[in-house]
Amino acid sequence: MQTNREIHLASRPQGWPTEDNFRLVTTEVPTPGPGQLLVRNQYMSVDPYMRGRMNDVRSYVPPFALDAPLDGGAVGEVVGGEADGFAPGDIVLHGLGWRDYALVEAKTARKVEPGVAPVTAYLGVLGMTGLTAYAGLLEVAAMRPGETVFVSGAAGAVGSMVGQIARLSGAGRVIGSAGSAAKVARLRALGFDAAFDYHDGPVRDLLRAAAPEGVDVYFDNVGGEHLEAAISSMNLHARAAICGMIAQYNDPEAPAAPRNLAQVIGKRLTLRGFLVSDHGHLRERFVREVSGWLREGTLSYDETIVDGLENAPAAFLGLLRGENLGKMLVRL
Repeated sequence: MQTNREIHLASRPQGWPTEDNFRLVTTEVPTPGPGQLLVRNQYMSVDPYMRGRMNDVRSYVPPFALDAPLDGGAVGEVVGGEADGFAPGDIVLHGLGWRDYALVEAKTARKVEPGVAPVTAYLGVLGMTGLTAYAGLLEVAAMRPGETVFVSGAAGAVGSMVGQIARLSGAGRVIGSAGSAAKVARLRALGFDAAFDYHDGPVRDLLRAAAPEGVDVYFDNVGGEHLEAAISSMNLHARAAICGMIAQYNDPEAPAAPRNLAQVIGKRLTLRGFLVSDHGHLRERFVREVSGWLREGTLSYDETIVDGLENAPAAFLGLLRGENLGKMLVRL
């Protein structure tokens, strides 16, 4: 009998998660029914938003259930089941990661072509990550050519795409923050005009030095001190796309609002939160444009890959600590 391994949520974290919040469970490989596919997962994604789903609170997506497998983006090979448009050997993208074998409703799976790009790209640069960057920058924040763009968490999977897309779309100046000297060097290699390590001093001072003429667009992955600093540097009618606030995901206390929030009034700023699921209408254009940049070699992406399903919790915790460069993936 074949066995399946799954990572379950054993308990809800209080503050920073630990490996004790997860449990590796062995089960039987499921049997597909009508309209279902049995997928042997090859790669799975770990993402910051998953931390919020570990809390039992009402949100835009249901919380993870206790003593049940977590889920998230994954790519794998169809090894069983019958459904129109799919055959054994197909590689599909779906939402049931954190397990070796997934029983996927065919209507929720999307076939990908390994010859077009590595399969991992469909979890990153050509997947949800890339579309988040593309939609947030160009539709939510409505960046215009010549504008100055600031990206926090810029060495991460989304942030590194935002900076490059801004440059390729005609931004006048692109600035990024990151958490180490090595990440800052990588941002400069990716074409950022300026980058700084936020450990080197107050973010407000570091940003002002990098953007003496102010910021027109802010793409926020971090929140906290970064958001407050961005508000101070934002120009009249500047826009911010609020994608994530990883700085406060593990804080058990309610965060204080930015102390300079009143500047939003006088500067007539727009601070807009968004979810990538609201921007599916951009997918065709996004894939076409980003695929072209990849073929031309004008856009690059980084991946940090951890081997073994049993190490998925450690990969997730490493992501929260900023140990990744680009997209954090687990190879199963």
